[in-house]
Amino acid sequence: MKTQQQQHILHDHRHHRGRRKRLALLAAASAVACLAGTAALAQSAAHTGSAAAASKPATNAAGMTQDELVARGKYIVSSSGCHDCHTPWHVGPNGPEPDMRRALSGHPQAMVMPPAPKLPEGPWLVTIAATNTAYAGPWGVTYTANLTPDRESGLGKWTAKDFIDTIRTGRRMGRGREILPPMPYPVYNNLTDADLTAVFTYLQSIPAISNKVPEPRPPAAPVAGKS
Repeated sequence: MKTQQQQHILHDHRHHRGRRKRLALLAAASAVACLAGTAALAQSAAHTGSAAAASKPATNAAGMTQDELVARGKYIVSSSGCHDCHTPWHVGPNGPEPDMRRALSGHPQAMVMPPAPKLPEGPWLVTIAATNTAYAGPWGVTYTANLTPDRESGLGKWTAKDFIDTIRTGRRMGRGREILPPMPYPVYNNLTDADLTAVFTYLQSIPAISNKVPEPRPPAAPVAGKS
């Protein structure tokens, strides 16, 4: 027969064992709840990340969206004198100005230029058409190019690489004929690839104008000092 002291010890032992069991069950439940919460948070974060990625505009190698590239390219073209030569000029209400109806379309194909006037010996070197699109000098006669995305007469079949290679090498598409004066490609060669990509992207976004620019004419006589 168990004494009162032994019964008390047994009761305490059973009480502590039951308490440990309840604590263990509570801990297990807490762990399950924690894991479930973590999984839910992870799933929510993944969903949020996917939604954010889906809503964020796509970027390209230049690190800009298409709209940002176009805006950047327009800024560079508008501030770098491109319209001074590649857009035919006419006399507007305020005097000579670029004819923006033919923006960046180059020398008008319907404007057939007569032979350039022969300049007398002296400091005068270059003659320029009234449209600012034809230039005559010791290198011959050059006509400014059609920069619009027309596929047959402009840059419609070009790639950004073709455009960048032209500026980097001073040759058409990086492998064709030399780029002649007055095109200041050595100046534009200082632009980064990202900026040149932006310029090309903008040029591809403007209205295409069908205008076949004549090929350059060679000089009438050898350049002085060269055979």
